[in-house]
Amino acid sequence: MKVCITSKGATLDSPTEERFGRAPYFIIVESEGGSFEALKNPYADGGGGVGPKAAQVLIAHEVKALISGQVGGNAREVLAAAGIAMYTYNAGGTVMDAFDQFAKNTLVRT
Repeated sequence: MKVCITSKGATLDSPTEERFGRAPYFIIVESEGGSFEALKNPYADGGGGVGPKAAQVLIAHEVKALISGQVGGNAREVLAAAGIAMYTYNAGGTVMDAFDQFAKNTLVRT
């Protein structure tokens, strides 16, 4: 399953980013095997309405779960309609820390 974690950088050791639509990177981790890819968020510095546009990036990459701090209402609607599960992570750790918490099933689903 593909799991996306919002990030400030392009590696598993990068700090997580609390904001979904404004996250500089989306790190997509394959839960079986642990391979990952870093996607630069093309909408991070955009004007209004970046959340739904960013959600389309995840849909295009067939993501099934999102780990982030804050997801705006419009983005939340798009993600939910696409069947993407959303989990809250605000611990300020790394992308790998967030993924480990997901794997241990300790994150809160929102």
